[in-house]
Amino acid sequence: MPLALLALAIGAFGIGTTEFVIMGLLPEAADDFGVSIPTAGLLVTGYALGVVAGASLMTVLGTKVSRKRTLMLLMGLFIAGNLLSALAPSFAVMLIGRVVASLAHGAFLGIGSVVAADLVAPDKKAGAIAMMFTGLTVANVVGVPLGTFVGQSVGWRVTFGIVAALGVIGLAGIARLVPDLPQPEGVRLRQELAAFRNPQVLLAMAMTVLGFGGVFAAITYIVPMMTHVAGFADGSVTWLLVLFGLGMVGGNLVGGRFADRALMPLLYVSLGALAVVLALFTLTAHNKVLAAVTIALIGALGFATVPPLQKRVLDQAHGAPTLASAVNIGAFNLGNALSAWLGGLVIAAGLGYTSPNWVGAALAAAALLLALLSAALERRDRRPSAVVAGSAPADALARR
Repeated sequence: MPLALLALAIGAFGIGTTEFVIMGLLPEAADDFGVSIPTAGLLVTGYALGVVAGASLMTVLGTKVSRKRTLMLLMGLFIAGNLLSALAPSFAVMLIGRVVASLAHGAFLGIGSVVAADLVAPDKKAGAIAMMFTGLTVANVVGVPLGTFVGQSVGWRVTFGIVAALGVIGLAGIARLVPDLPQPEGVRLRQELAAFRNPQVLLAMAMTVLGFGGVFAAITYIVPMMTHVAGFADGSVTWLLVLFGLGMVGGNLVGGRFADRALMPLLYVSLGALAVVLALFTLTAHNKVLAAVTIALIGALGFATVPPLQKRVLDQAHGAPTLASAVNIGAFNLGNALSAWLGGLVIAAGLGYTSPNWVGAALAAAALLLALLSAALERRDRRPSAVVAGSAPADALARR
């Protein structure tokens, strides 16, 4: 794998850290600014919505610039947003900083996926995408726990300063290691938008929303589920999330390895198994050992879908994949927001802290159905050409 992938992975590591570390630092930030925890939660919601909006907006703005330069500009935006968060004199300013940083998220990972795929041979594209996303998954194992520890020990502002420094390292790596690949000739914004007329692109994005939404339906409410149902102490939740992160790393690497060989079968297996595991989580959540194993499995199966889904979008968008790739990253965050909302609804309805697992199982099962539909449509579209090709010799013979 090219060394340039390391620079992309470092950028992804910083992005993954800043996205999730705020969840462990909400009480500290709320106390510092004198706001309630629900109000501080806007730092999470604002970031997620910024990712969805920024994925397409930043990519469109970068259509006139080379992909390398766009990646560098996005990393600069990421650095500025985290510095603003670290130095924010008020809650409103910090919220602005979070949104500024989030605008780089979707476009960086989307364009980074295209660049990573272009750096390797066609049969290694999913593996290259997975290598970049390894930075995102490792962030949940190393960056988030360490960032939370630092923030709780010496102040949350220090954590965001460190994240900004990670962005500087990523920016330097991109400038030094990523080649200045030319934009494909003839590709304009109109061609990028045309990719969304392809039903297969839309189906892949819908699978992203539902499949990864299934993961976050459970993980969003992991703290009350593990402390009130499984009986873990509050301090154990950090290590349970590390297990989840380790599962993400493993699933991402497996997904990258096998997506180049059997993309759709991998999606069938991972989405089907994810639906089953999430359904079983309603039972295993009552046992500490089984709950810990299940959390790791959810992380592994959920992230095993990331490289194949991202590659599926790149393949189906043909010669203009940049915007579609970035929007698909936004689809992950849309799935997170949707599933968190649905999980909150079933808890509020009095169905218990394990009820979001059923929501997650239903979402993953729906994603599996879409995968089967996508494959069926693809087979149907290929069949007429095969019939025409097979009838050509007979037509020629008749003419003789």
